[in-house]
Amino acid sequence: MSLYDGLDTYIEESRPRFESWLGRWVEVPTVSMDPARRDDVRAGASVVAESLQALGALATVVETGGHPMVVAGWEYHADWPTVTVYNHLDVQPAMEPEWTRDPFKFSIENDRYYGRGTTDDKGPALTALLAARYAIEHAVPLNIQFVWEMEEEIGSPHFKDGLAKASIGHGRGLQTPDSVVVSDTVWLAGGKPAAPYGLRGLLAAHLTLETATREAHSGLTGGVARNPLTELCAVIDRCVDAASGRVRIPGFYKDVRPLGKKDAEQFLASGFQVKSFADAHKLTKLRTRDRASVMRRLWAEPTFEVHGLTGGYTGPGVKTSIPPRAEAKVSMRLVPDQHPEKIFSLFRRYVRKLNPDIRVESDGMLRPYVGDLRGPYAAALKTAMRFGFDREPAFIREGGSIGAVVTMVEQWNAPVMFLGLSLPDHGYHAPNERFDWGQASRGMKAFVKYFDEISRLP
Repeated sequence: MSLYDGLDTYIEESRPRFESWLGRWVEVPTVSMDPARRDDVRAGASVVAESLQALGALATVVETGGHPMVVAGWEYHADWPTVTVYNHLDVQPAMEPEWTRDPFKFSIENDRYYGRGTTDDKGPALTALLAARYAIEHAVPLNIQFVWEMEEEIGSPHFKDGLAKASIGHGRGLQTPDSVVVSDTVWLAGGKPAAPYGLRGLLAAHLTLETATREAHSGLTGGVARNPLTELCAVIDRCVDAASGRVRIPGFYKDVRPLGKKDAEQFLASGFQVKSFADAHKLTKLRTRDRASVMRRLWAEPTFEVHGLTGGYTGPGVKTSIPPRAEAKVSMRLVPDQHPEKIFSLFRRYVRKLNPDIRVESDGMLRPYVGDLRGPYAAALKTAMRFGFDREPAFIREGGSIGAVVTMVEQWNAPVMFLGLSLPDHGYHAPNERFDWGQASRGMKAFVKYFDEISRLP
């Protein structure tokens, strides 16, 4: 009997379990960046470990020094190849007023699953798990081990320590894999699969300026008192050109690796469409609508973004006082061969030159990553996506960052492939986040095919 004869039946029969478990996972608010949710994150690790154990896997909640991680696997065969499946189970906060439903109350409507974490990254993680269980039950000669992180949304600060301590159970350590597959990326559009081979790095920072010990009446002190909001805005304006997005920090572009001809050709052949991209992300204004330029900016060029500016009165009307303190939250997406430590040093030096009273603090650094498209794992991924979704993926770079990927490459020196299942309109980091059964069911088929393909590689 073929491996695939009963696959469609298994997937359909798995649907009630998929929906029940996804609902249970989503309703644990695993917001890693919120200190008040620390117990919830730990509870989330326990819940997903129970799911792994229910499928016969050995699963362990590993202490990392921060939020825990979960590692798991089935019986190990020394003569079989090993693949590590990476996902993260922590989520972004859900405080946006645009939410039309409780973000941590799971709901199903028309084959769509709503709730924070459904697509980023609990739905894809559960998809990979159920596919792995099918492969194990049907004796695919492959060791499949899971590494599920609870700190990805805060830059994976303890991931390396967690890997060093990881033990699957019964005294068995985490094996050095022959390859890694990650399911935490977004397609170009519905019907247009994408397999990234690169990730941008990240540098996040806080700028803080204090100019008084209390707020002051602008009629009594205006023109003399220093306004920290005004000064922070002036410094930010000197860091990035608002119209073009061009970063103005001296030396910022010095180490940027030029986009290769093959990369540019693959971008153009990807099927990316500016209108679909803008519609999916609800963008009404863009800096450019030139297709080639948009793709370069998203996948191969660094950025400088302002995420928050706080200080002063924000209630109804205008309170004419000058705030004593202001803070800006900023980040820079980095590309090969930019090093976040070097960029932070350039940034801090530049800000201090512009305004020596501003305190500049790093809030996380991730290095960029670029993989190799040549070889059997990329071929296996193409075959798997074609089997699951009737379309081969476009090989592109991802504009986002996954800190754990760089750590795994350094730790294991193994190829990393990206079998993502999320769509742009699923709402990564956005209100009313969702996933859907179509992506999950076809994703199970793709994962089973991928496991089968790599199990037979020499």
